[in-house]
Amino acid sequence: MSAFDPSAASVPLTGNPTTETRRDSGASSPGDRASALNAQEFLVQFWGVRGSIPTPSQQTVRYGGNTACVELRVGGKRLIFDGGTGLRVLGENLLSQMPVEAHLFFTHTHWDRIQGFPFFIPAFVPGNCFHIYGSMGPNGASIKQRLCDQMLRPHFPVPLQMMRSDLRFYDISPGSVIALDDITIETVSLNRPNSALGYRVTWNGYSVVYATDTEHAPERLDQSLLYLAQQADLLIYDAAYADHAYYDPQAVAAARQSSTWRACIEAAIAADVKQIIMFHHDPTHEDDFLDHMQAAVQAVYPNVLLAHEGMVLQLCHVEA
Repeated sequence: MSAFDPSAASVPLTGNPTTETRRDSGASSPGDRASALNAQEFLVQFWGVRGSIPTPSQQTVRYGGNTACVELRVGGKRLIFDGGTGLRVLGENLLSQMPVEAHLFFTHTHWDRIQGFPFFIPAFVPGNCFHIYGSMGPNGASIKQRLCDQMLRPHFPVPLQMMRSDLRFYDISPGSVIALDDITIETVSLNRPNSALGYRVTWNGYSVVYATDTEHAPERLDQSLLYLAQQADLLIYDAAYADHAYYDPQAVAAARQSSTWRACIEAAIAADVKQIIMFHHDPTHEDDFLDHMQAAVQAVYPNVLLAHEGMVLQLCHVEA
């Protein structure tokens, strides 16, 4: 892999990350954990955990209905992965912390990964700075062009040029290594027809892997994924079924009852991952279904949790 420094601008963890699970209780909210950056911490927070389309309803309130957005607060920096509707909620919580600088990484640009970006209020505020990373699209479009296109009329009334923060765009590719001081972000191409990036973030000997929207080949494990996830402390992984199933009612019904999560477990065991977070929940999977799914998964492999909005994981806190 070749080094990439936008600023132009590894020791395993013993035991599992600390998990703080926050459900709707009235006493706290996901925003309560969005605090000032601590240079000695490595935290992961989930702001949106759904795939495909937002699913707000009484049946999804516990796991959440916002689409993909995961924040890492690591080594005094803020890294954000994907800009689904969860990015809007994160943005609201950042308004009390401005000026804000963050690095925003996109896996790909399906709607559930970018639809929160036009509603990310801090990007409209002068004095904030956002470094935005993504690979070239199959049609050759840059990440800037694709984000710009979704904000053009008639799709959206406010163009990207109205965002008054300092936006810096970087086109990256599978195999890129991004250096942010002592934080390293590695990339691979995931197994999907229209391409998507997987990311590994390493700091102070701890690693988080974000590998979602990847399809499972029944005959073999994805070697790129195994390389990326090797001995990771935390693997955020996709357990949803392939895109084409959405257009086949029989495939949808079959996938709802299937054990696609078993491929996730097999990959994690092969890569010697310490803990798995299953992510990108199918829009048809309501809270009760996901509860049963988590119980079934944990009966096979205990170190697994299903992501829900507001979940916070602390990989480490380095004593000064």
